Amino acid sequence: MARHKVEICGVNTANIKVLTNEEMITLFKKMQAGDLQAKEELINGNLKLVLSILRKYNNRTDNMDDLFQVGCIGLIKAIDNFDLGHGVKFSTYAVPMIVGEVKRYIRDNNSVRIARGIKDTAYRIIRLREELTNKNGIEPSVQTICQQLNIDEYDYALALDSQKDSISMFEPIYSDGGDVIYLSDQLEDKTDTLYSLEYKISLYDALDKLKEKEKYIINSRYLYGKTQMELSEELGISQAQISRLEKSGLDNIRKMIN
Repeated sequence: MARHKVEICGVNTANIKVLTNEEMITLFKKMQAGDLQAKEELINGNLKLVLSILRKYNNRTDNMDDLFQVGCIGLIKAIDNFDLGHGVKFSTYAVPMIVGEVKRYIRDNNSVRIARGIKDTAYRIIRLREELTNKNGIEPSVQTICQQLNIDEYDYALALDSQKDSISMFEPIYSDGGDVIYLSDQLEDKTDTLYSLEYKISLYDALDKLKEKEKYIINSRYLYGKTQMELSEELGISQAQISRLEKSGLDNIRKMIN
């Protein structure tokens, strides 16, 4: 049976080589000794890492070729800055850099235009937050950042919200092999009295009875808008485990309120 083939930027994805960890280490040593061919092999040997990240952004752009090239820029930056002495896998180091490049591209090319002043405020917030976190070892409070940048909390929230990706109302957010749940299904209809006070109390009570990790994931996903990838990095478990815990938590809530 022929392998699945996808053409992106003239690259036949079915023929992309995947490097072993030992091969990666050898090539990094050669590259850092000045071997440019080794760098080329590292780039080509990690293209599937870029493709795996792009899957979740497939419906965010009309041109996957451009997005692939942007992902490759993040990959090259990761290769240039990776330090074998840190003792971490290259993929662990590279994924956030690739995702960052992709998100910046999508944000800057979004059909929803954000005022330059709001974008600048967001960049200042993110930069200051990183500086204070590195300096003090803990993430600064919203109040601290607002005081140092001389902005109010509304401007803080508005600026950070502008960095989030916009998605279609018809974005599928859940599927268990049956009916697909779309984002529009989860939007509140203010003319609908379905969600009574009693229902909401039952929902809060059910949420409180979840296991701690399920409760944290549900709160993080649906109240704070964190992605499964972000939670995976934060909790140190795979994205598949995050997905299973999220599904388990939602199933348990349904059982308790039905």
